[in-house]
Amino acid sequence: MISVVFMGRKDVSAQCLAWLSNIEDVKIEAVLTDNHLTISPTAEQAKKLNIPVLTLEQLIEQVENNVIKLDIAFSMLYWRKIPKILINHAKRGIINFHPAPLPEYKGTAGYNLAILEGLSQWSVTAHYMDADIDTGRIIKLMDFAIDVELETTKSLEGKSRAYLLELFKEVASQALSKEELLNSTANQGGRYISRQQMEEMKKITEGDDIDRKIRAFWFPPYDGAYIEIEGKKYSLVN
Repeated sequence: MISVVFMGRKDVSAQCLAWLSNIEDVKIEAVLTDNHLTISPTAEQAKKLNIPVLTLEQLIEQVENNVIKLDIAFSMLYWRKIPKILINHAKRGIINFHPAPLPEYKGTAGYNLAILEGLSQWSVTAHYMDADIDTGRIIKLMDFAIDVELETTKSLEGKSRAYLLELFKEVASQALSKEELLNSTANQGGRYISRQQMEEMKKITEGDDIDRKIRAFWFPPYDGAYIEIEGKKYSLVN
């Protein structure tokens, strides 16, 4: 029996958890999710499957005290940085599914940059976790075409979720079938964008392609691209 911890949020995470629960010889010890929110699809799925929903701190305590045996963990859009103590305890590693191509796009703002930079292809990535954010060795990228003239951040996020689910099933199946780590390549270079930097990118300045920038940050109900007049922000809609 393989002991698994699953971490994730959003609908695609709930779908991954449901799929994982049907794999033979797998015991899902705990789920970490956005249970700080009123509505959490992943938390609801865990409850249906009678799997404990823990906080990160609770998981660390249970792993340290050998209450939970950790063979492998999977992270699908989980929102917190994973501490080294959990990474070191996971015998087969912790595999993260990142909604952007690595090593090029680390951190946040991947969807936004895809549109701002006029890309016609995008990728989602499976990689091992290490002590930093999105820097662990790369297992696999899954590529797909995007519409450079019509895509919004919201539409690209929705499209990427389908590929994230497909990538999860493929990579998780391989990782659960063998005790050794999967083949992987170095994850060097690229750029890291913090959430604060992403927010700063929303401001429209002279020379910007305004229509493209609106699309690049169109993700209601969140604030989108904006102009600033006399110290006030005004969101733009084309």
